[in-house]
Amino acid sequence: MAVSKQETEYDVLVIGTGASGMSAAVTAAYEGLQVLVVDKAPVYGGTTARSGGWLWIPGTRLAKEQGIHEPAGAARAYLQHEATTHFDAARVDAFIENGPKAIDFFTSKTCVQFDMPPVFPDYHAEAPGGQPGGRSMVTRPFDARELGERVAQLAPPVPELTVFGMMLGSGKELWHFLRAFKSLESFWYVTKRFGGHLLDVVRHGRGMTLTNGNALAGRLAKAGMDLNVPVWLNAPVGKLIVEGDAVVGATVVRNGTPVDVRARRGVVLACGGFPHDIERRKQLFPHAPTGREHFTPSPELNTGDGLRLGESVGGWVDPTIPNAAAWCPTSVTKRKDGSQGVMPHFIDRAKPGVIAVTAKGRRFTNEALSYHDFVQDLVKASKGAPEVGAWLICDHQHLREYGLGAVAPFPLPIGKHLKSGYLKRAHSLEELAKLIGVPAGALKEEVETFNRDASSGVDSRFAKGSTAYNRYQGDSLVTPNPCMAPIRKGPFYALKIVVGEIGTFAGLATDASCQVLTSAGQPVKGLYAVGNDAASIMGGNYPGAGITLGPALTFGYVVGQTLAKRTERIDAAPSRPAVQRQHAHAA
Repeated sequence: MAVSKQETEYDVLVIGTGASGMSAAVTAAYEGLQVLVVDKAPVYGGTTARSGGWLWIPGTRLAKEQGIHEPAGAARAYLQHEATTHFDAARVDAFIENGPKAIDFFTSKTCVQFDMPPVFPDYHAEAPGGQPGGRSMVTRPFDARELGERVAQLAPPVPELTVFGMMLGSGKELWHFLRAFKSLESFWYVTKRFGGHLLDVVRHGRGMTLTNGNALAGRLAKAGMDLNVPVWLNAPVGKLIVEGDAVVGATVVRNGTPVDVRARRGVVLACGGFPHDIERRKQLFPHAPTGREHFTPSPELNTGDGLRLGESVGGWVDPTIPNAAAWCPTSVTKRKDGSQGVMPHFIDRAKPGVIAVTAKGRRFTNEALSYHDFVQDLVKASKGAPEVGAWLICDHQHLREYGLGAVAPFPLPIGKHLKSGYLKRAHSLEELAKLIGVPAGALKEEVETFNRDASSGVDSRFAKGSTAYNRYQGDSLVTPNPCMAPIRKGPFYALKIVVGEIGTFAGLATDASCQVLTSAGQPVKGLYAVGNDAASIMGGNYPGAGITLGPALTFGYVVGQTLAKRTERIDAAPSRPAVQRQHAHAA
């Protein structure tokens, strides 16, 4: 019996449709290369489509246009301070040099556009080289109608981060929604936004204003469409094709048929890291001894394929990185269809009038720290406990004004969250302590101390509100400390948080051109890794908003430029046209 096998050829094969993969594809295609992008998911966008859409890139034109000029060497000093033992000078220098170039390329040659707020501090702005603003930018909202029929294949955002399916932009838009019933201007803004969204749902079956990471995924997809870059979905990669000492392609399963995709200049791994790889989580996540004590909003199909493919040809994943992922406190919800939702807690902890306590009823850290730092302190505070987790505590006024996790502020109802058990409520702190199983005396003491400190604006325990980043995420209308207000009048509420992440840090070792390296430091010819498939240049730390997507876009650009400059085929064989062939093999 004869079995049909197909073969096709391109200059570049990119595996993954997130920001890093599409950045590489768009750059290479713009430079005249034939590029194919494949993804095993039925939708495109990867983790990027679920992200906040922020990018951290120092020294860009966007910053300079606002009069922000960094001191020479500041960004490098900051990254060296953050990465400590895992500082990779060559890759950091490549990022700092090429980041501004990538932004110039995408904003001038494609539909990919960004906005930079004048003030968004680095997470450790007070550290050497840290800056109070000018490094974090957010993707500009995008009209999904520009994607045409392809909009149906765009990966959706995390449902828990939408309001009636509507994606909210960061910064000013979120500010308006939190003040919709305090300001006529904000009320009118929210009314128009809701009205436009509902009209889109009636006309198109979904909202058409894309924001945050969905906007970035949509814009990169449109940039690829404009350059006629083909994208194969539902197309998992079975193995890499190796000839001699070089990777020359990969076997892709398309419509149930294996296709050998030859790549004349290189294969780019951009599969999104390993957030759902249970075995690797077990190996690298200290809080997850079985690999299952972890909750992530990342796409379920991000199971570490890129890392395994790289390792299969000699690539190496460094297990010594201090933090294998970008930690984020999360809460677990139950959706209408019975599935589990994972809600990341980015900024609610910094708002005035909320504290976090362990199972002992005690505060353990500055709640306004970055999500990555907060979780590290949570893991330390939970040492020896049967579970790594904590409770966020607030009163009724705070809950209705700011919301908490998946619980939206007034006027949206909270009944479904109380009914499901996601949100706990009691009329006194003693009752609440009993309800959540923490010592009542300890909880009451912590609240009383916090309330006393709130009046002076100085957190005597953990200095909440003492840094630029803390204050930025608080409420500027609250004085003397934008991150502190009394937890005073019942009913009181509690919401459980556990450990999750918004992307993995441990990845394949690469050089400054993103070529995959062996454990001996030798390049694997023809193979590149970007995004979360490559080891983070942050060394296991989280210096500022967008430290995943900034390097993703930058190094995708670097790979595209590197492959465009390559003049010879990987296998040094005569060039062949990009057409499919049928081969008969005896079964």
